[in-house]
Amino acid sequence: MTKTPASRTPDHIARMIRVDQAGEFGATRIYAGQLAVMGDRAPDSAEIAGMAEQEAGHRAKFDALMARRGVRPTALQPFWDKAGFALGAATALLGPEAAMACTAAVETEIDLHYSQQLDQLEATNEDPELAAMIEEFREDEREHRDAALAAGAERAPAYPVLSGLIRLGCKAAIKISERI
Repeated sequence: MTKTPASRTPDHIARMIRVDQAGEFGATRIYAGQLAVMGDRAPDSAEIAGMAEQEAGHRAKFDALMARRGVRPTALQPFWDKAGFALGAATALLGPEAAMACTAAVETEIDLHYSQQLDQLEATNEDPELAAMIEEFREDEREHRDAALAAGAERAPAYPVLSGLIRLGCKAAIKISERI
């Protein structure tokens, strides 16, 4: 596929790519934080490592798309690096259910976010390459959410509060990363 110059990538498409890459980057950092605390012997460590590997693959595909289309990453990447790792580590310190509650909350918001983007892209029949990536990744994110719920996310201490705070943070991160 040929490179699309940044000047030819519509702003709204560039924002989608930027925020999606930032989200996939953030997910890799959350899982890195969880695994740093949990190690490879804790309950669900293998599941988390598998999710982390999928997220790294998603990120690599978005990195390549950004490079090909000349889309700049969010300027907040260094912040998301630290914030994602801290969120992952903090939830893992609360226990395996809290780590899974974090995954369930994040993936719930990403599912909604990706679904909104797909609706927008399909309504205009715009950018089939990006739409196909988002659709594929959304299915993976739904699997992550469902696996986290099956692993006991809802048994985490103060689950409704924890989940609500993480989801609110995700919504804010999405809005900020689209622009900055």
